[in-house]
Amino acid sequence: MRVLIGAARPGPRAVRVALACVVVLCAAAVASPPVSEASSVPTPRPRVLRVGSWRGRSGEFTSIQDAVGAARPGDWILVGPGAYHEQADRSGVEGDEAGAGVSITTPDVHMRGMDRNRVVVDGTKPGSPTCDAAATSQDSGPDRSDGQARGRNGIEVLEVDGVTVENLTVCNFLAGVGGGNEVWFNGGDGSGTTNMGGFRGAYLSATSTFYGGSDGPMAQYGVFASNVHGPGRFDHTYAANMADASYYVGACHDCNTIVSDAHAQNSALGYSGTNSGGHLTLEHSEWDGNKAGIVTNSQNNDDAPSPQDGACPTARSRSCTLFRDNFVHDNNNPNVPQSGTAALGPVGTGVVIAGGRNDQVRNNRVANNGAWGILVVPFPDTDTPPPIAHCEGGTASPGLCFFDAWGNEVAGNELDHNGSFANETNGDLADLSARHDPGNCWHTNRTRRGQVTTAPERLQQTNARCGIPSAGADLSSPLSQQVICNTEVGGPCADQPGHHYPRTTAVQMIPLARQRAMPDPCAGVPANPWCAKP
Repeated sequence: MRVLIGAARPGPRAVRVALACVVVLCAAAVASPPVSEASSVPTPRPRVLRVGSWRGRSGEFTSIQDAVGAARPGDWILVGPGAYHEQADRSGVEGDEAGAGVSITTPDVHMRGMDRNRVVVDGTKPGSPTCDAAATSQDSGPDRSDGQARGRNGIEVLEVDGVTVENLTVCNFLAGVGGGNEVWFNGGDGSGTTNMGGFRGAYLSATSTFYGGSDGPMAQYGVFASNVHGPGRFDHTYAANMADASYYVGACHDCNTIVSDAHAQNSALGYSGTNSGGHLTLEHSEWDGNKAGIVTNSQNNDDAPSPQDGACPTARSRSCTLFRDNFVHDNNNPNVPQSGTAALGPVGTGVVIAGGRNDQVRNNRVANNGAWGILVVPFPDTDTPPPIAHCEGGTASPGLCFFDAWGNEVAGNELDHNGSFANETNGDLADLSARHDPGNCWHTNRTRRGQVTTAPERLQQTNARCGIPSAGADLSSPLSQQVICNTEVGGPCADQPGHHYPRTTAVQMIPLARQRAMPDPCAGVPANPWCAKP
């Protein structure tokens, strides 16, 4: 319904007359439905547009972007094996923002590779070997007006609903001033609004073989959804070698998104979720070999509006954001690509809630993380915010937006051998938070060996009840000092007894292993020469 600001408001009689007219018109419509010209036009049948070749049969297109440009809503795009050095962002796109090799702006388009491991959307220069690691093969995109490289995104779905991307690999789309996202469902980056409904990514692999140093080009995000209101899903996916996060869902108060059967490795953060919440689930996934595993946070940035809040939109007393049934282990790796605030991720930590509220961490197996298995902390944001951000949900002071964490429930997790760095507070569970109503609650977490270790001590006895006032350790505690040292949020922290955390020596990129492909890439696709029906 459109509201006309400044228009004269109708009087009571006018309202009654208008309502009577509506009733009469509705009754007439029910009695005798009108036949419009549009209703007599049949909906076009979905077409199947084929790129490359499959089992000896050539398609109509050699470029994925050409097929995308020809697609109508409802159409399918099938892509045969090969390396596709797509260049849509180098084809006359204006402005200073990073573009995408493949840009999808038509709703209800379904893109599917015929072989997840052999269909590769490749960000390196045309003619380069597939996903080549050589510096001379990399492409950071066209220059902006200031002469700096824009950066490049891989496959970007931009503010349209109903798009699916499945069964393929994306690699080496690198950041310049922006960009660096391999697969991105973009519902309005930086707008503070959610402009994308249903979407799905499945059987996707996202990686990079190249890291250009702390100030050079690098891949930022693997599988990425922002400014979405869903329903959305990521199923059967893999992402690695990202300087920010293998997976990201953010800038959505009710994301209505599920991430299932994901595997994240060798990234600064396995998962990052800034200002995301509402209906949001991470489940049945594996997070290992990262600097930190699953990290969700509030932040006063262009993923506005803050804060991160897992409360159900229609029942604020309940939580609808769940991290459940995951295997989060061995996230002790400082030698990953890292940049920006992701570099503040606490090395050796399985799950982190940083300034987030009303999240549930349930029934996960959390093992072999050297600092803390599960950590709840505040997030002090000292970055200069963009005009769209106003420290919503935080406490503002000059140069700082401070987000405390409360209302989170950590329950039923199986913990094993966390805290091997052996600093005073390192262990299974840790809560650094001010007193709040409600506070964070911790209960029924268990370990295979001995007692669950916590900071502060006896956390599962003192803070077991949910929905009541409580506090964790305070900002003057040893836990606070060790979190600051681990993250180096206040600057370098010298290695010394009680403050020993591994630091970066040389960034290592891991190779992409073969991943499980879609069993039948023709399933659900209309009949076509590649998917002939019996």
